[in-house]
Amino acid sequence: MAKLVECVPNFSEGRRPEVLDAICNAITAEDGVVLLDKEMDPDHNRAVVTFVCHPSLAVEAAFRGYQKAAELIDMTTHKGEHPRMGACDVCPFIPISEVTIEEAIELANKLGRKVGEELAIPVFLYEDARTRADRRNLAKVRTGEYEGMTEAIEKDPKRKPDYGPAKMNLKSGATAIGVRFPLVAFNVYLGTNQKWIADKVADAVRSLKGGYRFVKALGFEIKERNQVQISMNLVNYTKTPIFRVFETIKSEAARYGVNVTSSEIIGLVPNEAMLDVSDFYLRMENFSSAQVLEQKLQEAGGSAVAAESFADEVASSSPAPGGGSVAASAGALGAALASMVCRLSIGKKQFDKVKDELTQVRDRGDELRAELTQLVETDKEAFNKVMDAFKLPAGQERDDAVELANKEAANVPLEVMKKSLETLKLARVVAEKGNQNSITDSGVAGLMATASVHGAGYNVRINLTSINDQAFVTKLNGEVAVITKEAEDLASQIRKMVESKL
Repeated sequence: MAKLVECVPNFSEGRRPEVLDAICNAITAEDGVVLLDKEMDPDHNRAVVTFVCHPSLAVEAAFRGYQKAAELIDMTTHKGEHPRMGACDVCPFIPISEVTIEEAIELANKLGRKVGEELAIPVFLYEDARTRADRRNLAKVRTGEYEGMTEAIEKDPKRKPDYGPAKMNLKSGATAIGVRFPLVAFNVYLGTNQKWIADKVADAVRSLKGGYRFVKALGFEIKERNQVQISMNLVNYTKTPIFRVFETIKSEAARYGVNVTSSEIIGLVPNEAMLDVSDFYLRMENFSSAQVLEQKLQEAGGSAVAAESFADEVASSSPAPGGGSVAASAGALGAALASMVCRLSIGKKQFDKVKDELTQVRDRGDELRAELTQLVETDKEAFNKVMDAFKLPAGQERDDAVELANKEAANVPLEVMKKSLETLKLARVVAEKGNQNSITDSGVAGLMATASVHGAGYNVRINLTSINDQAFVTKLNGEVAVITKEAEDLASQIRKMVESKL
């Protein structure tokens, strides 16, 4: 799958749909940012927005949401049931696909710095992005809420924000930015309007009161429904599943002669969490997620969809991604094929003598595939930086920015050439020593890597024509020539091996 990160900003606005629409439009202003869900709660006066995108787009998308919220939401007049400290109260990043916790933490820090510096909003990092042990728990970070934090931020050293001023932004408040596991926002309604009962039941499941470790819970009075609600965040549904919490709430409510009338999920919920509920209540035997039709369809079609989406993006009227990104993608496919041939060889008796060598090739091929895949996006970003530099006002500053951006735009495809040359070396090894039933796969690995070298070389050379630094131009032209020559020699060797074995 492609690299994807999920972001779930919560805004202190649950009563004006036009405000939430404006915020969502700002977030999704750039192609590639996909809005998955938005929900408003007028009682809590809160909205939850969920979007996904490539990590390279996430910070700017979230920041645009912060900007619009700062423009349209005034915390000096905000009232609502849900605990809050800012217009954009909390903004967690959640790694979804091919994104590590470390990468997500980097995103949180980038966003925190940008929000703090450009919007003058105090930013607290929490959960996995925390800089202090006492800031893991969001509830503790938000102690005192907007009203109580105003003075504390300025006077209490322990309440000093990670980014931004040590002074409450009176209109926009403060915010928490973090990295976390996918949580389930789960509410249960009781057949009573007595809030003290909701508080007692919430305490029974709440972690801080001796309940379940991964449950945060509060009781609320929902006046419009003449009912009370247990509002919860299940921060690790795999260790404290929904059904266990639900059954406990039913049992505790019954002690006070009260029934559960309904429940609701706020925002999105992982498929696994709902499957666990189904399995528990239906008491199914030997059930697994592999039996879910939609999951099977996704597994069968996921790769084709990903490949089609990249091809569609290339075919669009946008100049990026272009030839440089396609060259990097070709190199990544070459590395993938080299690794595949290794996996079809390792473990078979006839390859015992070269097992260690093929294992090294496999592992390096996997690394090169990831590195070249990242360079697909990096090449696109480098092109966009050149375009951005040209948008600056005419003058020396723009000339310097254009020169620097063009140098980066030349260095990226040069890196593609280097990694694809290394891929060619791996393809040669598997063509000679790997499973001969896969000799054509080795050959195609060589062809893809060769195409990557030549294609990336074109992109280096075209960028060099716009650079004034002749020493830099001479150096890179020399490197291009050397890499191209070595690549052609390796490609010729692989081609001869393949032809001799067909």
